[in-house]
Order: sequence, then C-alpha cells, then structure tokens
Amino acid sequence: MSKQVIYLETGSQNPYYNLAFEEFVLANRQEGEYLLLWQNDNTIVIGQNQNAEAEINRAFVEEHHINVVRRTTGGGAVYHDLGNLNYSFITDAGQAERMTMERFTCPIVEALNGLGIQAEASGRNDILAEGRKVSGTAQRLMKGRILHHGTLLFDANPGMVAGALNVDPTKFQSKSAQSVRSRIGNIRDFLKEDMDLPAFWAYLKESLAGSGLVQESLSTEELVKVEELKRTKYDTWEWNFGKSPRYNITNKRKWEGGILEPKLEVEKGLITNAVFYGDFLAVCSMDELTDALRGCAFRREDVAAVLDRFTLRDYFGGITKDEILDTLFYVDETN
Repeated sequence: MSKQVIYLETGSQNPYYNLAFEEFVLANRQEGEYLLLWQNDNTIVIGQNQNAEAEINRAFVEEHHINVVRRTTGGGAVYHDLGNLNYSFITDAGQAERMTMERFTCPIVEALNGLGIQAEASGRNDILAEGRKVSGTAQRLMKGRILHHGTLLFDANPGMVAGALNVDPTKFQSKSAQSVRSRIGNIRDFLKEDMDLPAFWAYLKESLAGSGLVQESLSTEELVKVEELKRTKYDTWEWNFGKSPRYNITNKRKWEGGILEPKLEVEKGLITNAVFYGDFLAVCSMDELTDALRGCAFRREDVAAVLDRFTLRDYFGGITKDEILDTLFYVDETN
C-alpha cells in the first residue's frame, strides 16, 4: 500500500464497540484506503455463519468472563486477548480478480519478513510463521468496498485459546493428533530481537502504511453513530447468538473450502426456513440466499435452480454448488 492510507484507531478494547467502529467505517467512508489497528480484551469472535453455542466452551467462557461477539465476515471462531493485534484494511473492491486474499496478506507477510520471521500465506486464509499459524483472515463486501481483516497472535495465551473454543473434531479428521495449541504460534517467539506489543504495533503501522500514512479520527457525530450500532446490533443476544429454530433436516460435511452444516425446516415438501452454519469464507450476508430458498421444493434440481441465481463464491467461499447440494441431499449409504 504505497499511496495515501488513512489510519484510524478505535481507542477501545471493547469487542462490541470495535466491530461497530469497523463496520461504520466500511459502510460510511466510501473513498480512500483505510488501515485500522485495534485490540479486543478476552473475546471469542464468531464467524458470521457459525452456531455460536457450538463454537464456545460455555463453562470456560463464563468462568473467565470472556466476551462473545459475532463478526460480519466468514471463517471460524478465534480467541482475542491483549496479546493479539488486529488489523483491518478497507478499500475499493475493484474487479473480482483483485478480491484475492493475497492482495491483503502479502503486506502482512512482508512486514513479518522484515522482522526476520519466515512467514507465508497458507491454506484458505492463514498466515504462518515458521510453520505455525499466527494469523487468520476474512473478508466482506459492501457497496463496492471491501473489508479485509485479521488477527495477529503476538503474545497471546495459548491455554486460553485452547480452553475457550470448542474445537470441531471435523477440522482434525485427517490429523487427529494435532491440537489447537500445537497449530498456533506467537509472533514474539519467532523474533530475532525481542520487542513488546506497543513496539510491534508501531512497526506494523509504519510497515503497512509507510510514508503515505495520514492519521485521522472519526467526528463526534460519527462516533455517536458507532455507539448506536454497537447498542442496537453488536450488544444484542439476537445478533451474537440468535434464536435457533427446530430443524428437521440437518447434515454436516467438511470440504476443501471449509465445514458446511445446513439446517432446514421443510413442510409439505417445501423449505420454510434455512440456515447454513460453517467456517467457509463468505464475503456477503446469507440472508438474500436463504430468503430465496423459502418456498422452494426440497428437491435437488429445484434447490440447484435457486443457487444458480447467486454468485456462490460470495456466500460460500470455496465450497462449490455441487458440494452444497451433496451436503443438503447427502444419503449415508452405510446404513
């Protein structure tokens, strides 16, 4: 990012406020490139399409007073503490081919390389240092703008990461011996010369924005709207957990593009309600697609016809149309 970059800080460690701040900037600052650096204190951040109760260790979360908040991007649940530094890039989406993860992960990888760390982008949305995961990333589209954000594990507590999350065994079906603790790493452990988090924050700001950095703040009027968004959306049980209706058709499959767990209510052969849970890398809300499925006959060809009306990559990331249909209409032939 060599041209002018507008840099903002939230001034808060409250996850509900920070996500409201980020969404407000995405929705209302329609020109220019933005960089946000921010921290959440003791928080599980749930991906937009995940079943919150299934992702968290409820007893551990309550015992350790851990916040739970849902973000508007896809991917899986992550744990944040003050050993994490989170970043957000907000800019014009441009052409579809420019929406790649690499467009945004490259500057992070280069910044880590600049500290002498062997870092690389890996898999769907991870950044590795010396083979350990130090960052997970996700994206969202809105009004021709794109938000790409991620968390950087700098000096996080791995015991809290492992204890707070209910790790889906499906994630480890091909490598069951690995644990969350063994897969993640802290950037600080890989530094050639030690630095604390404030020094890393300052380094990252300079590395990502360079000479084009312009430091700004939101106006008083804008901050009032951030508080309103926090209160009406991110503070609410409805957004973070949501009411989960009874479903009479459910299945769960792991594909290369992520875990997909559809739950459908079907009455008289017609779909009356649908939810798609999973850690797939959606960049759009699922609402328009699930609304279109209501009233559709629960037949493969009918559901396929509805799916054909949508750019599925925006909703399901790397999970394909056939994989969605195979999950919905899966028959266990071993029974």
